[in-house]
Amino acid sequence: MNPEEIEKWKTAGKLARNALHFGRDLIEAEKSMLNVTEEIELFVKKNGGELAFPTNLAINNVGAHWTPSSKSSETFCKGDVVKLDVGVHIDGYIGDNALTLEIGSTNYTKMIEASREALNAAINVTVAGVNVGIIGHAVQDTIEKYGYRPIANLTGHRIKRYNLHSGVSIPSVRERGGPTLNNGDIVAIEPFVTDGAGRVGGKRNSNIYHLRQIRKVRDEKATELMKEIQDRYKGLPFAERWLHEFQDDATKSLQKLMRAGIVSYYPVLDELGNGIVAQSEHTLLVTNNGNEVLTK
Repeated sequence: MNPEEIEKWKTAGKLARNALHFGRDLIEAEKSMLNVTEEIELFVKKNGGELAFPTNLAINNVGAHWTPSSKSSETFCKGDVVKLDVGVHIDGYIGDNALTLEIGSTNYTKMIEASREALNAAINVTVAGVNVGIIGHAVQDTIEKYGYRPIANLTGHRIKRYNLHSGVSIPSVRERGGPTLNNGDIVAIEPFVTDGAGRVGGKRNSNIYHLRQIRKVRDEKATELMKEIQDRYKGLPFAERWLHEFQDDATKSLQKLMRAGIVSYYPVLDELGNGIVAQSEHTLLVTNNGNEVLTK
């Protein structure tokens, strides 16, 4: 990796961190989730970045994958446990980070602390040559000491340019075998903690989409939208509400692309035991001497 690339990874990480903390300070009871999300995303763009994915707001027993649509009317409530996950890219080089906060109450302070400490434990063992199962071991041990469960089927991930999940997963549970990390790898580590079953699943539309394939569709507007999505997002996830910037009837065109199998949505991932979920996440540059936290 050359110095220019490293600098872009670092710039993206720093802006992702700043946007995350900017967003944290906006979240209050009775505030519009859509307005908060749009403020965070505008902050990223005003500061020279682009969104690596739509800002995620996962509330209470939702583990991951939800963003407001253009018509969302949801507001934050007192007592909500909010996972805020923000991703930024600079020329395709991505910073990805998340935190959890509880609005106006302290019922889940210990769970939120467990997610942060599990992340710290993972960072402490991450170095070039480490097997990802060792990282999962550190995460699970830490979470269980707090009396909670890790979510087994939500993992961290290696990141490459314009590729948020590039083939290597970082588990939050003990595993034998698996890949080892290399010097120069960029990884996002994100322990999820719950008092529920320890697994997530679901089918509901999260309002987060991805382009599955490029092929002909018999509709001029839908074809234009497909090409715009390909050019703008280069394989990264996108939100329905973003599409209205460049097409008035974007929702109708999006639905046609979905029916044609060109675009799919990510499902909302609910905790299967209806447990509350907390999450913490940083992006790291793996080195021979350890790692550098790019979103710190």
